[in-house]
Amino acid sequence: MKVDAITAVVTGAASGLGAATADALVTRGAEVLGLDLPSQIEKARPREGVRLVAADVTSEQEVADALASVPSGRPLRVVVNCAGIAPARRILSSKGAHELDLFRRALEINTLGTFNVMRLAAEVIARTAPDEHGQRGVIINTASVAAYEGQIGQIAYSASKGAVVGMTVPAARDLARSGIRVNTIAPGIVDTPMLASLGPEVGASLAAGIPFPQRLARPDEFAQLALMLIDHDYLNGEVVRMDGALRMQPQ
Repeated sequence: MKVDAITAVVTGAASGLGAATADALVTRGAEVLGLDLPSQIEKARPREGVRLVAADVTSEQEVADALASVPSGRPLRVVVNCAGIAPARRILSSKGAHELDLFRRALEINTLGTFNVMRLAAEVIARTAPDEHGQRGVIINTASVAAYEGQIGQIAYSASKGAVVGMTVPAARDLARSGIRVNTIAPGIVDTPMLASLGPEVGASLAAGIPFPQRLARPDEFAQLALMLIDHDYLNGEVVRMDGALRMQPQ
């Protein structure tokens, strides 16, 4: 799939994985429509080629309105879903039982939000003309190694990301008739602003448990993998771990 002269939609594009992916797509000639919350956009640095639009991924209307702004001369071909949250709470703790609203919120943003953007974007992509190979677009979703080895306190996060993994094959099958591929990236521990806020000691401790390379992953490495999945026309319905051979321990 060629990305020059096309539009790409990236969610969570104001920072972290989304920002790195948006920047990488711009360097390849794409125009990026970045979706994020207003509070995140206010803190984001301006980047040439990236148009940030305030939209909650769980809102049908806000996502539809954002997609309606895709320029007619640059068809939508690529979608990368990076928006998400990572709540930490045990089923039972000193605070009592896990809050149902917190669990619901994780599912709403990480699972429903991913599905909402995927379904609405697929509808737009399906209306475009296919390339010479019958392809119309590529959708890349973001899961996590927690989908497989959730740690203590990750019950909501693991459930929400496990659902993203579970959507991959049926989504690829559903959208095959429209010439749209669907793949998922399951990152390990990535050095994002969210992780950095916990302090350097936490980052160093987490890096020590990674077999090789024994360091945190970088957001640009996530972006590099996303571009590889976009480029490789035969990769479809796959979940790719990006984790340095990490297998998460209970805590």
